[in-house]
Formats: sequence, structure tokens, C-alpha cells
Amino acid sequence: MANITKKVSWTSRGDDAGGGEGTPLLNGSEEVRYTRQLSGVGGMFHIGRLSTVDLEEDVTSDEVTFSSTDELSGEYKCLEISRWVICGLIGFLTGLIACCIDIAVEKLAGVKYFVVKQNIEKFTEVGGLSISLILWAVLNSSLVMVGAITVAFIEPIAAGSGIPQIKCYLNGVKIPRVVRLKTLVVKVFGVICSVAGGLAVGKEGPMIHSGAVVAAGVSQGRSTSLKKDFKIFEYFRRDTEKRDFVSAGAAAGVSAAFGAPVGGVLFSLEEGASFWNQMLTWRIFFASMISTFTLNFFLSIYNNKPGDLSSPGLINFGRFESDSVAYNFYEIPLFIVMGAIGGLLGALFNKLNYWLTIFRIRYVHRPCLQVMEAMLVAAVTATVSFSMIYFSNDCQPLGPDQSEDYQLQLFCADGEYNSMATTFFNTPERSVRSLFHNPPGSYNPGTLGMFTVTYFFLACWTYGLAVSAGVFIPSLLIGAAWGRLFGILLPTVTASGSIWADPGKYALIGAAAQLGGIVRMTLSLTVIMVEATGNVTYGLPIMLVLMTAKIVGDYFVEGLYDIHIKLQSVPFLHWEAPATSHWLTAREVMGAPVICFNRLEKVGTIVDILSNTSTNHNGFPVVVPVAASDEPGKICGLILRSQLIVLLKHKVFVELARSRLTQRKLQLKDFRDAYPRFPPIQSIHVSQDERDCMMDLSEFMNPTPYTVPQETSLPRVFKLFRALGLRHLVVVDHDNRVVGLVTRKDLARYHLGKHGLEELQLAQT
Repeated sequence: MANITKKVSWTSRGDDAGGGEGTPLLNGSEEVRYTRQLSGVGGMFHIGRLSTVDLEEDVTSDEVTFSSTDELSGEYKCLEISRWVICGLIGFLTGLIACCIDIAVEKLAGVKYFVVKQNIEKFTEVGGLSISLILWAVLNSSLVMVGAITVAFIEPIAAGSGIPQIKCYLNGVKIPRVVRLKTLVVKVFGVICSVAGGLAVGKEGPMIHSGAVVAAGVSQGRSTSLKKDFKIFEYFRRDTEKRDFVSAGAAAGVSAAFGAPVGGVLFSLEEGASFWNQMLTWRIFFASMISTFTLNFFLSIYNNKPGDLSSPGLINFGRFESDSVAYNFYEIPLFIVMGAIGGLLGALFNKLNYWLTIFRIRYVHRPCLQVMEAMLVAAVTATVSFSMIYFSNDCQPLGPDQSEDYQLQLFCADGEYNSMATTFFNTPERSVRSLFHNPPGSYNPGTLGMFTVTYFFLACWTYGLAVSAGVFIPSLLIGAAWGRLFGILLPTVTASGSIWADPGKYALIGAAAQLGGIVRMTLSLTVIMVEATGNVTYGLPIMLVLMTAKIVGDYFVEGLYDIHIKLQSVPFLHWEAPATSHWLTAREVMGAPVICFNRLEKVGTIVDILSNTSTNHNGFPVVVPVAASDEPGKICGLILRSQLIVLLKHKVFVELARSRLTQRKLQLKDFRDAYPRFPPIQSIHVSQDERDCMMDLSEFMNPTPYTVPQETSLPRVFKLFRALGLRHLVVVDHDNRVVGLVTRKDLARYHLGKHGLEELQLAQT
């Protein structure tokens, strides 16, 4: 459904008292839309300890009246150029942040593994390896403790990968503090500590959140956290523009993480942006390309190879030669079987993590307990890793191309290394690369089997801690391990083992299957894997594997991100309404009765309604009262809480307008300056005399709000919300009188469960 174009008349009066030169003024029935603090009648939504606010997603095309067509054309050209400049800055800064994270993790991990390796080699000869174990556990716990403290005590929203929160933001639900500067700083610092601390996590997932925060800040031309306004990009200080740039930031984060600019664009489309604008595609791709190029460029300088752009992303899978990844038609059923295995293991992972998250919500909600749990997981991870290496007798000869790994000899003969150490005693990215590319015979089946089981439970326990960390790399590592095991075991059950000579390709397929089974991504993950490996040969097998993993996994449980979104009681709208909801109508789902304002309303009434904490509404229909006072009024418009607060702050009252002939007209800049943190109603002082004044809402309301009859079916209401990105939908009777209001919460509480259509109970205040 096409965007609805609404005409808005802006006039510029340079000689107006108090108005800046060329400043557009509000005139007539202009519609101004800004960030919601809440969606309508239902009240505030809680995400554990967080409340959510809805974004204003109803895109309008403002027609600006200038003195000539040339000025109008020039203004739009400048805005379009500004959009490209912002996307370029988003890509550059995201790539720079990724570079800093990569270098910091490599340095810290390198120092840690060097110290532990020297200690292990020392005590292997003289005895007392328990000291090495304690040293490893202490180093891990110390790094994780620092990262967990910053997250738990400074900015809890920075925990995890941040992808569920960004999905909610792009879906139209804004979670407080999710795109603030402090969140970005804590996110970057936390992910460095958690990855260097040896947890079963990756640094790629948080890059998506980091890119989104960068986009949200750059596009506004100011920092509300630092209280610094650069007076640029003021036009983009509204939800629709900000959301589009956040989509570009998420794509730039994927591109920087995996070196996959096309995959980044598809990720924003598949997992993030709910309301895709075709004009966005090229700009988002531009931001993604700039991001991966920036990371490439600075890493080449850091590696003393200026101009060598061979490190496109944080995770470098290495290049798969066509000969090593060749496959035959009769292998495709095996790939589908691997996809089914990935779906089953992914469903098990998600279910276990779901139960663990429920336990954490109930019992591990204090910050000090969250830090202690993170330290415990770090110590247990080090202990388990050391034990697995210690009891492993899988010794392999050293190869000429394995110098980059932190090899441990331990009890192996000279010239050999402990094969288990290449998986545990390493950064996760290097472990994945070694499983992909190490020659056949580098791992015993027992080593891979034990590693898969152990790392599976460690990763499941780790996801959800109060640390900044992602699940992409642990999932790939688990899948690569059992995929390589699958490839090793194949010759023993087939007539001819020659075609199964290289288990590396099965490690790649297993990695894709495991990640797809956990996060349930299909299109974007296929392209990401193809771009990250630099070989399109496996495009079809990867696609088949991901589709199979999704189908099998969805049969048992939802994807990991969807599970955490549901646990946080976020009013997230999926692509389609529940299949069995056609019998529900707007009358059953709407909120009623609705608090309405008259076109000419008393200031005291407005202040009292906005100050009522028991019903913290955000959208108010404006009505024309009918003759009978007990009947609802006829709809004539809709006004937002944020607009009313700005009007009260500037005291736009009818009596004052009549008495002050030189009163400064309210400017559009007044609304933009207040965005996105509109002042609370408690901060606005209204005297007793002013409470008796009147406010004319007809000049500032939206005169054409979307309405539906009360007999409209739920699927049709759902489609209107999703297609138009609505925030409020007024329900009227046959006489156009307001009888209810449908909000996101009213739609999101219905879902298809095991027993048919079920209604969720969303927390309110």
C-alpha cells in the first residue's frame, strides 16, 4: 500500500518576532509527528525492568511551500545529498569501531594466551599444572568481571548482542536507552572484555547494535547525552528518518562483522526493517560498502600492509578453493540431513536457553548477582577447557601454516601439538577458521565430539549473561565441529571414501546449519556465508541447509531472538496476523473507553489528563461533541502527547495569542529541538490562571487520522498497522463517533499457540 501523502504548508517569515531567518513556521492544519512515549490506551509496556515506547512510523510526504519551484527542488537535492553523507559517516564510524574492537581483542587475548601458555609449559615439566589452571581461571574471571560490572551497573541495556532490541526498534517499538552514546561505549568495552575473557561468545553480533547506535546519533546531528547540538541534519530529527538510518547502521554492522555488504542489506530487510523503502536500498548498500572498506583499510595499516584489503570483516573464514569445496549432486540429500540436525540442535539450544533465561529473570536480577554469575561462567569455562585439553591424547604434527594459533604441546612429543587446544585455547574466530581449513586428519572424531557437546552447553549457559556478547560465532563454532565430525565419519559408511576426502566443506555446512537452527535466518545468512567464504559454489547447499534448519527448528520452538523478545513482553508485530484470528474484529481488540479532547479544550483538563500516571496515554482523538453529552463525539483529528507537551511548554493558549500581538509563532524547530526526549509533564509549570485558558487543538492535530469501522476483522487491522506503520488506529461507529482505539499492544497480545489462538498478558503501569 502506497504511502499516504499529506499536504503541509510551511511559511517562512524572516521579519517575524523571535523567528530565525528562513525558519519554517507551523501554519494551519500541519501534521507534526514525533517519538511516542507510549502507544495509546493500553498503557506502558514492560520489558522485564524496561518500559517500551512506540515510534511514529506513519510516513508522510511534506510539501513545503517556497517562493519558487527552483528553491523547492534545491532543498530536496540538499536533503538527498545529506542522506548520502550521513550514510557514508555511518559506514566509516562503524568500520572504525569494528577495527578498534578487533585490535583490542587480539592484543588482550594474545597477552592472556601467551602468559598462560608460558605457565603451562613451565609446570608441564616440573609438575603443578593446577597453578596454570588457577591462573587461566583468574585471568578470564578478571576480564569478564570488568565487562560485567560496566554492563550491570552502568548500562544494562548493553547486555547481549542487542539484535533483539534493534529488531524491536525497527519494528516500531523503541526501547529506552537502546541507541544512546553511553550504550555504545559500554557495548564496545564490554564485548572486548567478554571475548578476551574467554567466554563462549563472539564480537560480531554486538557490531550490529553498535552500528545502529552510531546511525541514530550521526543522523540527528547532536548528542543528547553530551548535551551538544551541532546544528546540522535538523530535518532528520523525526522517527521515520531516524529509523531508516538505523537500518543502515545495522547493515553496516553486519558488513563490518562478516565483510558482507550485500548480506548486511539483506539482514536489515529480513531481520530488521519492518517498513522497507525502496529508496533505502542503495544508500544502505553504500553504508555497508564504506564500513567494510574502512575496516579493511585500517587493518591493513595495523598489519603493516597498507593497501592490502584482504581482511574484509572481523571474522575471516579464509578462502575456500573451488577444488576443496567441490560437491556432487548425490551429496545434496546429506546436506539436507545436516540441515535437519542443525534445526534439532538449534531447537534444543533455544529451549535450554529459554528455561535458563526464565531462571535468571526470577532469581538473578540484582546487578551484583549478575556480575557473580558472569565470573562463575568465566571460571567454569576456563576449568572445562583446561580439563578437556589435559585429558586429551589427540596429538598432531605441527604444520608450517599453523604459526598463528596458540599451540600447546603439553604431553605430546616434540614437533606435535594438542589438537584439542586449537579449539579451546584460541579465540573463537581462529577456532572456526582452523576447523574449516586444517587438513584431513587434524582432529580425531572423539576430540570433535567432546568439543561439540562441551561447547554447546557452555555457549547456551553464556548467552543471556550480563555481558556484551553475540551468539553468531559460538553457533558457527559448534556447527563447524559437528559438521567436520560428520565429514570424517562419512567414509566409514560409504562404499567409496575418495569423494569425502576433505571434511572442511562439511564443517562449513554444519556451521551454517547450526547458526540457522538457532537464529532462523535464511536469505541474509546464505549471502553472508557466501561473501565471508569468498566462494559462491556453496550458495545452493547453504540455502537448502538453512531452509531445512528453519523448518525443522520452527516445528519445536521459535528462533532465539524471537524467544527473548517474547520473554521481554515487547509488543512485536510479525509479518502476518495469527492464522486463526479472522473471527476477531476491531470491537474485540480495541481499547475503550477512549480519552478524547475537544477541538477547543481547557488547559487545566489537558494538564490533568497528561499528569494522570495511572493511564499514561500517548495518543488522543480530537472530537466534535454531539448534542447528547453521554454519547461519544465525532472524530475530527488526533493529537499526540509530545505535541501537547510542546504546546504547553510554549503556552500556546487562545487568550495569550489575543493579548500578545507580537507573540512569537510556534516553529517546527521547537518540536525538532525537543525530539526525542520530550520533557515530562511534571516539568512544565502551569499557573492557576493559565489552567482556565483554552487551547485550540485544530491548528496542531492530525486532521486525517486513520479510522476503521468496529466490524473490521483483526487480520485487516493488522495489515493496516504493518503496511502503513501505524501507531494509533481509531475505531468508529457508523456515525463516525469514536468508540475505541487500537494500538500495537492490542494486536501483539494475540498469537498462535499450541492450543489455538492465545492472548498474552502484557505488563502495564
